[in-house]
Amino acid sequence: MSDSKIRNMDEFARVSGVSRPTLSKYFNEPESVRQTTRRKIDAALKKYDYRPNIYAMNQNRKLTKSIGIVVPLLSDPYFAEIARNLEQRCIAAGYRPTLFSSHGDPAFEVEVLDTLRSMKPAGVLFAPLGRASDRAALERFCADVPTLIFDSSVDEIGLAFVGSDNFQFTSHITDYLCRTGEAPCFFEMKTPANPNAHRRRQSYVDAMQSFGFTPHVISVDGEGWGFEEIGRVGGHAAFDQNQFSTNTILCSNDRLAIGLLTACYEKGIRVGRGAECTIRVAGQDGHPHSRYTCPPLTTISHNYDAVSQTAAEALFAAIDGHVTPWQSTRLEGKLIMRASA
Repeated sequence: MSDSKIRNMDEFARVSGVSRPTLSKYFNEPESVRQTTRRKIDAALKKYDYRPNIYAMNQNRKLTKSIGIVVPLLSDPYFAEIARNLEQRCIAAGYRPTLFSSHGDPAFEVEVLDTLRSMKPAGVLFAPLGRASDRAALERFCADVPTLIFDSSVDEIGLAFVGSDNFQFTSHITDYLCRTGEAPCFFEMKTPANPNAHRRRQSYVDAMQSFGFTPHVISVDGEGWGFEEIGRVGGHAAFDQNQFSTNTILCSNDRLAIGLLTACYEKGIRVGRGAECTIRVAGQDGHPHSRYTCPPLTTISHNYDAVSQTAAEALFAAIDGHVTPWQSTRLEGKLIMRASA
């Protein structure tokens, strides 16, 4: 790597020996230049540690005012709510948002990226599948289009990452449950669709150990995004097999908790804090419908407004040419105490 700092495309053209028009073609569409030229540019990029301001280039090309918003599953109430918030912020800022769902499918996620690339949007707000995502395809896309990653981070890809602090989420609600009753078990999917579930499990284990309790994780079968039914069926099995070692259950997310509440109802188990109740159930996410379960679900909620505002404003700033070094912003959740725990 050279110690010389390249400040703009003209300087990079001089040191790389590649013409400015050819460099523009390469950064807009790498496959449009010869393979030998690509290798030459790639070597110069590595040598001089140069990252072109693609976002300023996009402004020069007078791109449309469209913004892509991509989530893993639009039918998931959390993603629907965050997408709604992002959509409204884009409209208020004068952009035209277009919503996409990758339907929990890595191959379809790549198709969405290809579709967005062809649309030449001003920028994209992207919630990837996480570990299941095609990392190489995502990197290539982020090199072409100003992209803000939210909800689930994939290394240091894109402009920046904005999401919730899942370690704080689980640690905070675990602390609350330990202080107000028996220490909780942790109820999760064995193969979770959302990678944030792994962070929550680890945070639960760490918190329980720091509070002087033995963690107890119940991992139930089930794949995909049908969390409520997985929680219901897994809850029945866990009760039948006496897997819950305490009368308090912390679920990995609110949708699993809703399924578990159904299992409790079907088995005649009273949930809540009253004298007639035998079990407490809590979730995580601040699911838009968690207030309306029976009993209302105790949870720790995303700060939907803050996440959407921080993500949208970071993208808008980059589109305007104000690009800063990559950073991760994780926002704390808010404990919501209700009758279930």
